[in-house]
Amino acid sequence: MEPKLRILIVDDELIVRESLLYWFKKYGHEIDTAASGPEALEKIEQKPFQLLLVDIKMPGMDGIELLERVKKDYPETLVVIITAHGSIESAARAMRAGASDYLLKPFKPEQLSLVMEKILSQQKIASDYHYLKGCLNQITQFDNIIGQSPPMEKLYGIILEVAKSDASILITGETGTGKELVAKAIHAKSQRAHLPFVAINCGALPDSLLESELFGHRKGAFTGAEHSRRGFLEVVSGGTLFLDEIGDISAKMQVDLLRVLDDKTIFSVGSKTPVEVDFRLISATRKDLEQGIQKGEFREDFFYRINVIRVHLPPLRERKGDIPLLVDHFMAKYSHETTKHVDRIKSDAMALLTSYDWPGNVRELKNVVERAVVLSKSRTLTLDDFSFLRPAHAALPFEPMTLKEVEEAHILKVLDGQNWQITRAAEILGINRVSLHKYIKRCNWQKPA
Repeated sequence: MEPKLRILIVDDELIVRESLLYWFKKYGHEIDTAASGPEALEKIEQKPFQLLLVDIKMPGMDGIELLERVKKDYPETLVVIITAHGSIESAARAMRAGASDYLLKPFKPEQLSLVMEKILSQQKIASDYHYLKGCLNQITQFDNIIGQSPPMEKLYGIILEVAKSDASILITGETGTGKELVAKAIHAKSQRAHLPFVAINCGALPDSLLESELFGHRKGAFTGAEHSRRGFLEVVSGGTLFLDEIGDISAKMQVDLLRVLDDKTIFSVGSKTPVEVDFRLISATRKDLEQGIQKGEFREDFFYRINVIRVHLPPLRERKGDIPLLVDHFMAKYSHETTKHVDRIKSDAMALLTSYDWPGNVRELKNVVERAVVLSKSRTLTLDDFSFLRPAHAALPFEPMTLKEVEEAHILKVLDGQNWQITRAAEILGINRVSLHKYIKRCNWQKPA
């Protein structure tokens, strides 16, 4: 079955546009038309076309100029030039400028068919190239972790090594670096891969609820406990338990978990019957737990129990070479999810993204690209689509500013833009609302009157 193409016919003569439109539609191609070069560029900017048929003589922007503009900005687009019999020299010029072929007016259907055979052959080559490029892109991913920088290559090796053992792992790194993705990758490469993986964000739950979630409860154990419920420590038995932001749990919960790790048994809230459990523990934290031990906020014995193997994730600012890969990945992901044709980004916009230090790391970059794709009115992301990254009150570029100043300026801008709605601002920043509340309190910020 012949592949169908998305084709744009560009000619200032209505009869030519309608004739070609009718001919191509018979073969099931998706067709659009434009009466001028500027109209064609406007349509190409909105969605991609695989093939353009362009009349060489048009008022204003002629076919050669349009061809040059298209090949400069959209080099993968194939262009066939339509010219008169007396303009062979123009056709040769068009071929030198990147045209795939040319048609001489007046042309017969069989001539058009021959040109289309050649175009479809070129399109298959292009399709094969994109398939191979997609395979290459997959090589730069490791269980949905994206990157090919030296720090990431090192991380992939560590994941494969630590997955072989059953020792407790502590993943450290800033908010948004992908600690849960790494935990899932370790689980996926381990002998427990066919068993459950359960993730709990300790920082998002109050102590009493966290206890019930982990250990389960018996009916009537507390007000509102109308039914008995198994906890995640029992549900995950045989698999991997991931406790994110473990630095936020209370001293009591640390003691309870330490006992579970030593005895491999649990007691549901309200029950005196022990239940045996078997799981691998992977913990994660953005905090400096050693400093927490010195301050008396974290138990030293619990720390040593969860920190048998340490895996540290580099912040995005230390692997900026991965930013273009991540941007392409998120752009494709959200273009697909929103069914929008956003498939490119201007070089100055990419330069802005690679110069920014990303205090929220990969999670913040993901949210920023998603926002840009959703709000974009064209297929190309520009500097204007990321204008909100520029600190509103800073006249200086990012380079003279400290990381702390950039971080505070960006968070304030997001808060102001969302009228200080904490939940929505936290979603945009890629952090949980508890962390944002703590940040605001630490900075002594107040919502404007």
